[in-house]
Amino acid sequence: MRVVIAGAGAVGRSIAAELLDNGHEVLLIDRSPHAVSVVRVPRAEWLLADACEIAALDEAALERCQVVIAATGDDKVNLVVSLLAKTEYGVPRVVARVNNPKNEWLFTDAWGVDVAVSTPRLMSALVEEAVSVGDLVRLLRLSQGEATLVEVTLPEDAPLVGTRVGEVEWPRDTALVTIVRGARVIVPGPEDALTAGDELLFVAAPEREPQLAALFTPRKG
Repeated sequence: MRVVIAGAGAVGRSIAAELLDNGHEVLLIDRSPHAVSVVRVPRAEWLLADACEIAALDEAALERCQVVIAATGDDKVNLVVSLLAKTEYGVPRVVARVNNPKNEWLFTDAWGVDVAVSTPRLMSALVEEAVSVGDLVRLLRLSQGEATLVEVTLPEDAPLVGTRVGEVEWPRDTALVTIVRGARVIVPGPEDALTAGDELLFVAAPEREPQLAALFTPRKG
C-alpha cells in the first residue's frame, strides 16, 4: 500500500516508521527544510514541498496512493490537504489529524476527510474508558462520521449480566465487535454470556448510542 503523509514532524515520522515496519510504501511531505530529515526515517521517500499546492501533490503522485494522512500541526493545512486528496486525486482513504478539538466539526466528508483523529479527544476518551463503568465512551469516529467505535465496561448491576449475546435485542445499526475479558479477547458468538467487568466494543451509528447506553443502565428498584 502506498501512503503519503503531509507533515514530517514527530507525529508524521512516527506514523511513517510504523507503516514502513508493516511493509507499506511511505512518502513524507513537508515544506520546512528542518523537518525534512532523511536520516530520521531513511526507508521513506521524502519531498520538500508545500502539500497545499497542486504542483507538489502532482509530484507526489497522489493518484497512485491508497491513503493520504494529513498530519501537520495546522488544522487549516490538514483540511486543505484532505480536500485536495479526495476531490482532485480521488484518494480512497483520507485520514486527518485534528489539533484543536474546537475544529473537529469541520473534519467531515465535506472536506474530504474519511477518518478524523483528535489526540486530545482520544486521550480523554481513554481516560474515561479506564475509570468509567457502565457509561458508554466514544473512542473514535469512523466512516465519515456515519459510525463510531464505542466502549462500555459492564457493571455488576447491569441488567445484561448473565445474558447470552444472541438473546440481546441490540439497537439497529449496531454491532458488538469484541468482548475483552481480562487478558482474553473474545469474538462474540450468540452463546457467549456477558459477565460483570466485560469490556464491550461496538461499532454503532451515532444516533443509536442513546439506545445502546440504555441497555446497560441498572434497573431502578
